Amino acid sequence: MTDVAARTTVRDTTDARGSGRLVVARGLFAGPVPEVPAELYVEVLRGRADRRRDHVRLGADTHVSTNTYFGRLPASYWQRWTTAREVRFEARTHGAGRVLLRASDTNGVPRTLAVHEADGGDLALAAPLDRFLDGGGLWVEVVTDDDELLLHDARWTVAAPATDRGASVVVCTHNRADDCIATLRALTAEPDVVALLDAVVVVDQGTDRIDTRDGFAAVADRLGARFRYLPQPNLGGSGGFTRGLYEVVEHGGRADVDVLFMDDDIRCEPEVVVRLAAFGRCVADPTIVGAQMLNLLHPTQVLAGAEYAVLPDLTNGHVSPGAVGESDVTAFFPDGTKNVQDRRVDAGYTGWWSCLIPAELVRRAGYPLPLFFQWDDVEYCYRARAHGVPTVTLPGAGVWHADFPWKDWDDWHRYFNLRNAMITAALHSPFPVRHITGVLTDLLGRYLVSMNYGLAATLTRAVEDFLAGPAVVDDGGVAAVAAVRGLRAAHGETIAHPATDAPGFAPTDMEIVRSGPEPTRTGLVMAKRAAQQVLGRTPFHAGLVGAGEAHWWHVSLFDRVAVTDAGQGGVRLRRRDPAALRALGRDGARVLWRFAREGGAAAQRWREAAPTLTAPDNWRRLFGTG
Repeated sequence: MTDVAARTTVRDTTDARGSGRLVVARGLFAGPVPEVPAELYVEVLRGRADRRRDHVRLGADTHVSTNTYFGRLPASYWQRWTTAREVRFEARTHGAGRVLLRASDTNGVPRTLAVHEADGGDLALAAPLDRFLDGGGLWVEVVTDDDELLLHDARWTVAAPATDRGASVVVCTHNRADDCIATLRALTAEPDVVALLDAVVVVDQGTDRIDTRDGFAAVADRLGARFRYLPQPNLGGSGGFTRGLYEVVEHGGRADVDVLFMDDDIRCEPEVVVRLAAFGRCVADPTIVGAQMLNLLHPTQVLAGAEYAVLPDLTNGHVSPGAVGESDVTAFFPDGTKNVQDRRVDAGYTGWWSCLIPAELVRRAGYPLPLFFQWDDVEYCYRARAHGVPTVTLPGAGVWHADFPWKDWDDWHRYFNLRNAMITAALHSPFPVRHITGVLTDLLGRYLVSMNYGLAATLTRAVEDFLAGPAVVDDGGVAAVAAVRGLRAAHGETIAHPATDAPGFAPTDMEIVRSGPEPTRTGLVMAKRAAQQVLGRTPFHAGLVGAGEAHWWHVSLFDRVAVTDAGQGGVRLRRRDPAALRALGRDGARVLWRFAREGGAAAQRWREAAPTLTAPDNWRRLFGTG
């Protein structure tokens, strides 16, 4: 077979082979780096195949399928949310074989839409987007008999909409210079991706700046005039992303533009730009379009097909009904169907690891809140919905991000998680004070009995600052970071230690003690554990508990306990301290009593202040540009 250097090319977002066609996804057959399994792109069902980024070469008697995470087109989402009415799979071939255009329904049951007998040359297989409203996707399968076949230059296209839109990327970074450079290198490594972008704006809020790295100049040269590097003081993720959004919307030169937020520490799949930008260009109405998160340590695992928050419970990260939960997307269900997102689901919000925001939303609803970080993405999506702008988390558009279960909950960011959850609930829910008081009381009790004294103090400070009102974000959250870190430093269990150098713990003090099942009568058990902690009548003097078993009802059985950090790098040492329990319990009860009386009035102050907090003038003041 003739060797062909296959290169997918997107020029001015339209297919060079077909007038007026928009490339909405490239046919890729391997990941951007070797660490990414090729099974996420194309699966070899029989025979042998050489899978490369831009082509797949099949040996004789081989069958491959792109019914995979990155290989499918989410047809249901395209039918529901966009103006496209037909999609084509286009490719070039060398050799002989059959190319089948396949489709599924909401239950994952496959059907064949078209077959092309390949003997070299181009192919184009069309599918109307008319039978996918509740669910289903499109993919291709390639089969050879006696001959080999090379499939390359593959892409999915739709008729280009009459109105063009710009697309720019904003990367926010803080003291992750090497990670950020790696992300920018990946983003700019493929010229067809760069060709889609009006601008790449990097907002650097750290002291270890990325312009000190060797790769910085190469990235800047690749992007030329489209690259903007903006150092500024640390205003958190919300301040960094909002600065980039502000620069593109206010000074970018286009009224119709989508701004793609991208975290600095992801493993970037450049294809996410192609798919999000094309979807954003084709939606019937302005829409937030988010990428899914894949786990960095476990690259075939998706976090969730879509997520929502339960605002009165101050919780997010709930998997939307019918969506894929945290699981391996290369696996199969017992009935033989693939663990892919066939059923179309709605998202309440989408994370900012990679998220497309239309400029129209800014003009309707203002900029994000200056929350520093945590819940800023949730709040903005729920505010968008109130202004008629939905959120879509698009299957098959994904980036790899640090696994959430490997991040410890007991950290200073928990302050922002709690405070900002209350602010979001105040703005976008009826804010049932009595119910929320119960939620906070339950959390405080769990923290105290499990000797998470620093976490209990963190919760109390978060509630106090919510009650203090909008003035606490006058500086964008900068003072709160220092205050919370100082508050937590007084509590030794907030510090991780190597397991072989745990102060005050002999090796024999750290024998593993397994957890029992979750109690059914939690109120009674919590009261019993609190009494044991105060009186020193705990069943275990010392031990070690794994991160996955560090439940409050189990950890509270110890006088001293080493708890494995979620990141698996060390242990945190919790010690029973009746005086701390009583003092923190007293302070927490006082603040929660205030919350029960004043929470409704505080919520109203946040609602009244929101238009001012999200206005361009407020952000210009925080940026120091006004």
